Amino acid sequence: MSIWKKIYDSGKPHEEQLPDNWRMLVGMHRLLVLRCFRPDKLVPAVMEFIVDNMGRTFIEPPTFDLAGSYKDSNSCSPLIFLLSPGSDPTAGLLKFADDLEMGDSKTQTISLGQGQGPIAALMINAAIKNGTWVVLQNCHLATSWMPDLERICEEVITPENTNPTFRLWLTSYPSDKFPVSILQNGVKMTNEPPKGIRANLLRSYISDPISDPAFFSSSRKQEAWQKLLFGLCFFHALVQERRTFGPLGWNIPYEFNESDLRISMRQIQMFLDEYEEIPLEALSYLTGECNYGGRVTDDKDRRLLLSLLSIFYNRDLTEQEGYRVCEGDLYHVPPHGPYQTYVDYIRNLPIVAEPCVFGLHSNADITKDNQETNQLLDGVLLTLPRQTGGGAKSPQEVLDELAEDILSKLPADFDIQMVILKYPVMYEESMNTVLRQELIRFNRLTQVVRISLINIRKALKGQVVMSSELESVFNSMVVGKVPAMWAAKSYPSLKPLGSYVSDLITRLKFLQDWIDNGPPPVFWLSGFYFTQSFLTGVAQNFARKYTVPIDFIGFEFEVTEQETHMNEKPDDGAYIKGLFLEGARWDREKMVIGESLPKILFDPLPVIWLRPGETSRFLHENIYVCPVYKTSARRGTLSTTGHSTNYVLPIELPSNQPQKHWINRGVACLCQLDD
Repeated sequence: MSIWKKIYDSGKPHEEQLPDNWRMLVGMHRLLVLRCFRPDKLVPAVMEFIVDNMGRTFIEPPTFDLAGSYKDSNSCSPLIFLLSPGSDPTAGLLKFADDLEMGDSKTQTISLGQGQGPIAALMINAAIKNGTWVVLQNCHLATSWMPDLERICEEVITPENTNPTFRLWLTSYPSDKFPVSILQNGVKMTNEPPKGIRANLLRSYISDPISDPAFFSSSRKQEAWQKLLFGLCFFHALVQERRTFGPLGWNIPYEFNESDLRISMRQIQMFLDEYEEIPLEALSYLTGECNYGGRVTDDKDRRLLLSLLSIFYNRDLTEQEGYRVCEGDLYHVPPHGPYQTYVDYIRNLPIVAEPCVFGLHSNADITKDNQETNQLLDGVLLTLPRQTGGGAKSPQEVLDELAEDILSKLPADFDIQMVILKYPVMYEESMNTVLRQELIRFNRLTQVVRISLINIRKALKGQVVMSSELESVFNSMVVGKVPAMWAAKSYPSLKPLGSYVSDLITRLKFLQDWIDNGPPPVFWLSGFYFTQSFLTGVAQNFARKYTVPIDFIGFEFEVTEQETHMNEKPDDGAYIKGLFLEGARWDREKMVIGESLPKILFDPLPVIWLRPGETSRFLHENIYVCPVYKTSARRGTLSTTGHSTNYVLPIELPSNQPQKHWINRGVACLCQLDD
C-alpha cells in the first residue's frame, strides 16, 4: 500500500514503476491503471504512448509557415486561417503581403458581419480582374452569407477569368456553417498562440512594435516606460494563460489578442509623454475597462481582470527596483536596461509556470489536467462502436436494462393538489409557494425522463418508431451522458448519467420529506431546481414579518460549527447546507476562509445561517465576497439581471487576507460537483 501511496503522491506518476506483478503491464493496460488513480496525468502518459508506438511527429504541431502555404495555393484555391483564441494572423499576413510587394492598395481587408457580404462580393469581383488580394475576416460571424461565398468560389473564381496573382484569404473560427466545398478546395492553416508565460512574453518582445528599437526607446520617461511595458506584456500573458485553468481562470474564456496589447502600449506611451505624473488611474481604466474589459461580459471576470491589472499598474512597479509580480523572487520586473536584457531575462524563465504565478493555488494544476483528460476521453467516447460481438451484451441490451433500472427507482409524480391543501398560500409563510413551484418543475422533468425511457424500451423492441429524439437519447445513454431531451427540462448539471440519476432521486426525496414532515430545520440549497425562488421566499418572510420593503433586504452570512444538521429552525432567515468551496477551504479552527490542502480540490462548507436584514446596517469588513454557482462551469446564458443563469448569489465569508488574494485564486462556492 505504501508503494501505491508513493506513486499516487508523485508529481510524475506516469513515469513511476508499478509495484510487484503490476510491473508487467505496458502500453494501453498501464494507461488503464493510471486512469483509475491519477486521471490528471493521463494526457502526458498518452503522449508517451504515442511517441513509443508512432513517433514524436504525431505530438508536435508543425511550425507556422505562411510562405509555404502560399506556395501550395493558386488563384482559385482560397487560403483559410483557422483561428484560435489569442491568435490574430492579420498583422503577419499584411507584413507578408508587403514582402511580396502586394501591400497597401493591392490588399483589401474587410471584417464580415451584418451587411458586409455584398461589399465583400464587389471587392472579390474587382480583385479577380486586377490580380490583387482580398482578406475576409471572421467568416463565422456571417453565416447567412456563406452560401453566397460558396457560389462565388465555385462559379466566379474560375481559371478562365481569374488573374494568376489573385488570392482570397479567409479567417474563421471553427463553425459548422462554414462551406465544406471551400474547406476541401482551400489551403488550411492555423497559428496556435504560444503556450506558457515565457513563450507569451517572448512573443510580445520579439514581435513588432516592441522589437523596433525606435519604439522601445521612444518615451521621455524611459525607465517608467520600459517597466510599464514589461508589466503590460506580463499582464497580457497572464490573462491569456488563465484560460487553460477553465472556470478557475475565467468564467468565460475570452479571446484577448494582440490588438488589445498594441493599443494599450500606445496609450502608455502617449500618457507618459503628455503628463508629468503617471496617470495610473486613467491607464487602468483604459486598459482594464475599455481595451481588455470591453470583451468581458461577466461582472466577476471584470472584478478579476481589474484585480490582476492592479498588480502591474501601480506606483511600486515604477519606483521599486526588482518589483515582484507574484509569489517568490523569480518573476520580477528586470532592472532598467537595453532591449536585450529584457529578452535575456525572459528566455531564462521556466518553460512551464507554476499556478502561483497566476495567483492560483497549486491544486489548480490538477483541475487543469483533469479538464484536459475529460476532453480527451469525451473525444474517445465519440468513436465508441454501436455494435459488439464475441458474446458480449449489445448496447441495445445494456440500455434496455439501464432504462428498466432507472424507471424502477423513479418515484411517482408529486400530488400537487394534496400539497396545495396541506400547504396553502399564506401571507406569513412564502415557503409554501416555493415548495409548490419546485414540485411543478420537478414533475415536468420526471415526466420527460419517464416517457423517454418507456418509449426507448418500446423502440428497441420495435413496438414504436425510433425517432431522431429517441435516437439522441439512445446515443447519450450509451456513453453515460444525460440526454439533451432531459437537459432541456432539467436544472443545470454537469454530472454523468449515473450520478445525475442518483442526484435527481436525492432531490425528489428531499422534497418528499418536506411534504411529509414540514419545512426542514436546514434547507439543502443544492436541492432546489430554481434556487433564487427559495432565497426570495426567505427575504419575503422577513420583510412581511417586520413590515420592511423587500428592496431594502439583504443577507448576512454566519458559518456555524455544525456540519450538516441543526436541531431547530432560526427565528429569522434559514439554515442552508450543500455548498462546496473551490480554490480555498473553510478553516474550522480560525473560522475564516483559508488555503486549500494539497490535492483536495473542494471543501464542503458547514451549515450557514442566512440572516436577512436591512442592507444599510451591514458592515462588510474583513470578508471575501464569494460568488455561488450552480455547477463548476460557472458560466451560463446572461439573464436580464446581467448575471449568468448559473449564478446564484454572493455570500460574504470571513477572511484574514485581502479580497484581492481570493479573487486571483478564483475562489467560488458550488452547489454541486461534477461527479
